[in-house]
Amino acid sequence: MKHTSGIHHITAIVGHPQENVDFYAGLLGLRLVKQTVNFDDPGTYHLYFGNDSAKPGTIITFFPWANARRGRIGGGQVGVTSYAVPTGALSFWEKRLEKFNVPFEKTERFGETYLRFEDTHGLQLELVECEGGELNQWTFGDVTPEVAVKGFAGAVLYSTQPESTVQTLTETMGLEKVAEEGDYIRLKSSADIANIVDVKKTAMPRGAMGVGTVHHIAWRAKDEADHLDWQEHVHNDGYGVMEVKDRNYFKAIYYREYGDILFEIASDTPGFEHDESYETLGQDLKLPEQYEQHRERLTDGLIPFEVRELD
Repeated sequence: MKHTSGIHHITAIVGHPQENVDFYAGLLGLRLVKQTVNFDDPGTYHLYFGNDSAKPGTIITFFPWANARRGRIGGGQVGVTSYAVPTGALSFWEKRLEKFNVPFEKTERFGETYLRFEDTHGLQLELVECEGGELNQWTFGDVTPEVAVKGFAGAVLYSTQPESTVQTLTETMGLEKVAEEGDYIRLKSSADIANIVDVKKTAMPRGAMGVGTVHHIAWRAKDEADHLDWQEHVHNDGYGVMEVKDRNYFKAIYYREYGDILFEIASDTPGFEHDESYETLGQDLKLPEQYEQHRERLTDGLIPFEVRELD
């Protein structure tokens, strides 16, 4: 039986790229670690945010579609993306959300306190204190390593068939069921961060893809060889798994589990310093080889943005 170590990245659809960058870099203090284009739709940005060194388990990625229709969060999606902050940092984040006039509420789940709020485009987010995972060494504005988002704590999954989703997570992806409380089942992987998945037990009506929704959640494979093993493993478990896609920074395969959530499996290698150094991550628009000859035309169609401190 194979076991993924945890979440590699989460990808969502948002609106105007400047609003997206202002929220995740300017407010949340994440580092823009890669700007490229959607390899399947090169007229659209693909923006990656994470910790200082762009480690798997810290990466949230976005397709910004300005003026696109709003989606509807529901079954077949990540309902809530959970971020891990250092122990004792939650009070800092309460004050910071208040400073930027972002409404939030405190919720409890499995004995943990969460700050729940929405981003500019309606994505559901939450912050929770976690001991696991190393500090994010990125400083941006008033966000310093002592309080900075370390990466994902995990995610809350909304399924059209929750029992099937839990079965896929345990029997195919190798997560362990560790608790059940109220309307949630908690599963855990082996990583020290991005390792918690809470599945809502109530079946949810199918969501609608659009701005403010998560497109897919990606699980980790150790390297490209392990990634090919995962492809065979998923196929042998009876799922229709796609061919391997080269995303420059990782290899990717996709399949939809029976609760309608799109799962990706992504390799940890070669990583995000494949075409940029640690010091220059995210500074320039990087195009895959097949689009480099069209750089001028593609960049003319992309909306300019800048990473700016909001403090």
